[in-house]
Amino acid sequence: MQIGVAHETDIQAVVDLNNRFAPQGLTLQRSPDFAYAHLHDYRVVRNADGGIVGCVALDEYSPSVVELISLAVSPDAQGLGHGKLLIAAAEQLARTRGYTELFAVSYSDDLFLACGFDHSALSRFPEKIARYQALDQSEILVGEKHCFAKVLR
Repeated sequence: MQIGVAHETDIQAVVDLNNRFAPQGLTLQRSPDFAYAHLHDYRVVRNADGGIVGCVALDEYSPSVVELISLAVSPDAQGLGHGKLLIAAAEQLARTRGYTELFAVSYSDDLFLACGFDHSALSRFPEKIARYQALDQSEILVGEKHCFAKVLR
């Protein structure tokens, strides 16, 4: 398995993988147009045949703050460390782009804490709250999700 950039030919596979978890509230529904517009923000894990088994993306809020979004790993590839590798790839991309803080909203406390993130108050990211109040109120109403942040230096 290897992590790499997503290509135009990967768009439908990335959208399908991400949206597989949307009904449970684990990811937000993504469209092919969204994935195309953010293609340079995606990193993917490929299996030996080149198929997509994991994905993650960045979503910029300001020149210094970026959110880790669309973290998804195919059920048959879970538990193999792909989530940690994807988070590390997203973090590296954020550092390369010069962001000073990376945050995520997730149910996966253990995963994000193991990757060096700290619990954070969602209120520290008013841009996130404003964006999802306009788009999808459920993203901020789900009580079990936690906000995680990591300062990048």
